[in-house]
Amino acid sequence: MNKLEYLKTDVDITNLSNFKTKAKTKYYYEINTENDLENLKEIYSFCKDKKLDYLFIGGGTNLLFAFDLYEGVIIKNNLKGWSYDKSSHILHTYSDEWISDIANSLEKDFNQDLWHRFIGLPGSIGGAIYGNAGCFGLETENNFLDATLYDLETGQIIILSKIDMLFEYRSSFIKDSKNRYFIIKARFDLSKKIEKYSSDVDNIDFRENKQPKGNTCGSFFKNPDKNNSAGYLIEQVGLKGYKLGGAFFSPLHANFLMHDGKGTYKDLLLLIDLAVEKIKLEKQIELIPEVRIIFNQK
Repeated sequence: MNKLEYLKTDVDITNLSNFKTKAKTKYYYEINTENDLENLKEIYSFCKDKKLDYLFIGGGTNLLFAFDLYEGVIIKNNLKGWSYDKSSHILHTYSDEWISDIANSLEKDFNQDLWHRFIGLPGSIGGAIYGNAGCFGLETENNFLDATLYDLETGQIIILSKIDMLFEYRSSFIKDSKNRYFIIKARFDLSKKIEKYSSDVDNIDFRENKQPKGNTCGSFFKNPDKNNSAGYLIEQVGLKGYKLGGAFFSPLHANFLMHDGKGTYKDLLLLIDLAVEKIKLEKQIELIPEVRIIFNQK
């Protein structure tokens, strides 16, 4: 199978990750409308035939590109649009809508503050579902109803319920399915109150004043357990504010992996490995990245 005519080639994707390390992709495709889904089955076959990887990208707030050139197909999701039914409290949204923007609009335009804690949370709806994103006690799964997906293996569109999604801490069925499914849109029931945590969390002040800004994807490692946050462990082994090449752990929040604008993905990987090794050696705890590290197929 020759190259598909609708695939762009040699595209700069530096700005498709919040880390903004320099990167290109061999092939590139955008999904701007549901009609563009028709090519996914052919792209999937093309990748299998050429032994290429493919990767879906939405907001790019949880990705680290660990390559100079991606030897595969980057599929950029641009599906936008959402609506909220005040009578049923059901939110309908496409997968590339930003969860923070929706949460902010729900509060201002519909007096619906159930997602208040999501204001300022970086990332798209699709990414939030994929990794069961959460903050301040509110998780994506809490109000999730179902999602409409495209199955690349069969070319069929299917709907998965909350039970089907197998949500866990920062994980889901989709995350474990190795890019077989593309999230098109989803529904959430915002009538369900979450009583576990106080509703007056000042998450906006926290994000504005206590979280660093720059070339970062936010919290890099998962918290190992309730008693040990990743940031606390990084600080305990002396790596808070530590710099290696152009990469460093923020002096403001130790679990924020960043770079100074000149840092490379190699700098970031070296610092990640250093943190994992030191914490395993000194604390007997193994840190697991929350951010997805994307390598080329080996």
